Amino acid sequence: MRRIVLLGPQRLKPTLIDAVKKLDVRGSFAAVTAGWQEREDEIDELSAHLDRPVENLRLHARGEDVFQRDPELFLAYGDLLDRTRKIQDLYRSRVAFAKAAAREMFASTIDSDVLDPEIESAIATLRALDEHHLRRISKLRLAFEAEWRPSERAVVAEHRAEISEVLSQCEAIAIAGGHVQILLDRLRLFDIAPMTTHLPVFAWSAGAMVVSERVVLFHDFPPQGAGNAEVLSDGLGLCHGVLPLPHAKRRLNLDDAKRVSLFARRFAPLTCVAMDEGARAVWRDRGGLDVHEGKVILADGHVTEIVASAP
Repeated sequence: MRRIVLLGPQRLKPTLIDAVKKLDVRGSFAAVTAGWQEREDEIDELSAHLDRPVENLRLHARGEDVFQRDPELFLAYGDLLDRTRKIQDLYRSRVAFAKAAAREMFASTIDSDVLDPEIESAIATLRALDEHHLRRISKLRLAFEAEWRPSERAVVAEHRAEISEVLSQCEAIAIAGGHVQILLDRLRLFDIAPMTTHLPVFAWSAGAMVVSERVVLFHDFPPQGAGNAEVLSDGLGLCHGVLPLPHAKRRLNLDDAKRVSLFARRFAPLTCVAMDEGARAVWRDRGGLDVHEGKVILADGHVTEIVASAP
């Protein structure tokens, strides 16, 4: 049975070891810290927290090695990223207008029998835009993979063989946070997902985002910009039916019921889970999602807090 454990941020309140004990995982871990970029080798705290051997997969460094040794792939990959960024910018502009219209509908005091169909239509417009964006990004990525077949190129295949050997000797894999785009890109470059089907996965922050079906960027209080949530990409899809929202208390205005309702309804049927320090949710391929601690964002604008039961 596949088990994916989603955790809140670990820096201030590390809870990984407690989750590991609850699943009775006793052996060594593989670690993915590519989102930390140049700091990905700084895993001493992680090793000490787990109190067991931790094998660093070093996906960021491996990616740099691939691009240095395979300049053709590097150029093609750069073109992919450039096109992706341009599509994201266009989508972001369209989201701003669609989101403004939806917020105007939510703020209206018109009678509900007149207003509600317009609210549903505004949300449907946002959802359609998100799906259109996902299709464009996915099509672009699949075209790149079909043309360049990165996993079959010599240097990538060399690294994948080494990674596979490490994973075969581990009993679980931990996927840390950091830069979500780089983390997702490195996991995809080396096609890690098929190598982990036999392992429980423990993921937090950006790691929790990328193992899910859909990666959504969100911030209601950004230092610049309009604060509109936007879809970045499909995730790895290791778990289904959940949209993890790390650092939610700093990034989401959960006291604004209309804003919360719009967010939850836009991304339904995914269960939106605000995952701050201490949060824990477990997904099983034969049992679905169980939120043991965290806040579930509901379509009616309410936020249900789930508190772990006493041991």
